[in-house]
Amino acid sequence: MDTAAASINLRYEDIALGAEFETAAHTVTEADIGAFADVTRDHHPLHVDTAYARARGFPAVIGHGLFGLSLMEGLKSELKLYEETSVASLGWDEVRFTAPIVAGDSLRVRFRFVEKRPTRNPDRGIVIETLDLVNQRDEVVTAARHTSLILTRQGARDPTAAT
Repeated sequence: MDTAAASINLRYEDIALGAEFETAAHTVTEADIGAFADVTRDHHPLHVDTAYARARGFPAVIGHGLFGLSLMEGLKSELKLYEETSVASLGWDEVRFTAPIVAGDSLRVRFRFVEKRPTRNPDRGIVIETLDLVNQRDEVVTAARHTSLILTRQGARDPTAAT
């Protein structure tokens, strides 16, 4: 990823319902899955033991469902759509782990803006996206809806605006 890439910094008013985006791909390694296991303290053998995973019918260790969800957010953040305009993630809904994430998979995120609404605070608006984490075979491995709180043009003028 080019960390010097310019931020887009979408504001609430910039969100076009139906607009679609796709991220760059990330190839998942056993080390990625192992690091997530270490951070979360979830060392189930499906995630850290290749022989165990193979005995359960997988070609390699598989990623935690929450690894995929976290990767969705990370890949999306690389687009820098809200680098300086995001206030908070308000939550994930309708999360479905529809296929395993296997070490060696090349994953990317496809997402679309599906809803937006103002808040009582004119400095902020709520935006809802539908997202799919897709592997190299174009299979959806994780699907979800994500709700974000982002600045409006009014709120973006004053970075010290009250929350």
